[in-house]
Amino acid sequence: MMRMFLPNRRKLAQLAVAAALGTTLSVTTASAQGQAPNQTLRVVLINDLTGIDPVLSQAGFVRNHGFFIYDQLFAFDSGGTARPQMVETYTASPDGMRYSFTLRDGLVFHDGQPVRAADAVASIKRWAQRDIVGRALAAATASMEVVNDKTFTLTLSRHFALVVEALARPTGSALFVMPERIANTPANVAITDPTGSGPFTFSTSDWRVGDRAIYRRNPAYRPRAEAADGLAGGKVVKVDTVEWLAMPDAATAAAALQNGEIDFIEQPAPDVVPTLERSRQVRMMAYNPVGFQVWLRLNHTQPPFNDPRARQALLHIINQQDVLDAMGVRPSEQIANCPAFFFCGTPLESRAGASGLGKPDLEHARTLLHEAGYNGAKVVFLNATDSPLNNASTLVMADAMQRAGLNMDVLSMDWGTVTQRRNRREAPEAGGWNLFVTIANVLDGQNPLTNQYLASTGDAAPAGWPKDEELEALRRAWWEESDSAKRQALLDQVQARAFQVLPYVPAAQFRTLSAYRSNVEGLRPVTVPVFWGVEKK
Repeated sequence: MMRMFLPNRRKLAQLAVAAALGTTLSVTTASAQGQAPNQTLRVVLINDLTGIDPVLSQAGFVRNHGFFIYDQLFAFDSGGTARPQMVETYTASPDGMRYSFTLRDGLVFHDGQPVRAADAVASIKRWAQRDIVGRALAAATASMEVVNDKTFTLTLSRHFALVVEALARPTGSALFVMPERIANTPANVAITDPTGSGPFTFSTSDWRVGDRAIYRRNPAYRPRAEAADGLAGGKVVKVDTVEWLAMPDAATAAAALQNGEIDFIEQPAPDVVPTLERSRQVRMMAYNPVGFQVWLRLNHTQPPFNDPRARQALLHIINQQDVLDAMGVRPSEQIANCPAFFFCGTPLESRAGASGLGKPDLEHARTLLHEAGYNGAKVVFLNATDSPLNNASTLVMADAMQRAGLNMDVLSMDWGTVTQRRNRREAPEAGGWNLFVTIANVLDGQNPLTNQYLASTGDAAPAGWPKDEELEALRRAWWEESDSAKRQALLDQVQARAFQVLPYVPAAQFRTLSAYRSNVEGLRPVTVPVFWGVEKK
């Protein structure tokens, strides 16, 4: 018998997820993928696909790719609850220290091999080497054992309140299940085999970086019987093919949508939105209902931002309103004055310890830079020019930093190149970097456990490598605490300490509207672009 182990201490985390995943919308489900009409859905997402390893890369485009071809053990529904996905049943011991998971019948990889418990365990272990949620779970795990082809167990060594939620990890290095032979690839080596068990298949021979990635309906996929809900439920594919097109020019993409050459734009540039809204053939929707944050990531290992005073100077240089205006975000879509590391407009919003990010105080910033020993060395700012929002926010912040006395060197490149260069540890003048901008959604930053850029574990942290033992202790205390009032107090302490350490700067929060052809049905506001249940009428 399945025992749903869902203590009250999870509720706030669930509400934050629920805000991201919108409301429940039903679609028809089936015991297996039925025959779909010969339809091709052409989509333009925020970035081009330049990598396919969802463990090695934490880029959003790799996560998007993963949701096409892989499936998850658990998935978040629109209410923020982690529901079984590949798992059929699970049990938890009364003390929450031992779990047993049994997989669904009929799960098959794209190569025809059955999905086994050994595949799930190997996938969890590889994921846990790089993802911050996976690392936290692994640190609390005593053992993980394969019982038989369909069942595995997980035994904790210390309390971890969010086991099932961790296994539903939807972003960062999202937890996807791949064959054991592929999951055994070292976590620092890129996989090249895209075999999964998800609702679409992918062939690397059809993939052309800078042009398109092609996903085909997997006729062997067996959706769950229940309706799709958030990222959970029945993943019924209703088109034959999805073509993910690279179309970085915003005007070109907008014209293609109006002409019927493409069907969906995830994040049209703000300056083309009014034109799209006037088109009778185009509809708009808030695909990401909470919105996005501009995160300014700092390299904590290189001067000047290895000194906390230089990092603090940025709070008195950056003006969130200037960033929003530079990106062209309409006032109705702006979230004014948002210093919350866990997003404004969510149950976990906190402003504890917030400082700056409003009217600049360049004189104070110069004083802090001088105290940090800044000597006029170049500050290398990586700029993803193929993303209008990244580009605009980068340029306006770089200009403010220049006026504050920093010697800025803004390097133009595409986002795929940014995701590669940001992993380099060399000095900026030798191929490294000091700053880059990433646009994050609420699933990326929803709480102290899952916010990967908040992790301050040094070499084990994502690119930027902040290290602060106090912040890490507070984060860990948050996900181990069972008392809701104490958890809220800890949340405020995490927020306040983050403003002191500044793993990154929350430089602005905003919403955007996605655009799609009026004959496209079944799109749901789930933050992550997924296309099961979508069809063209």
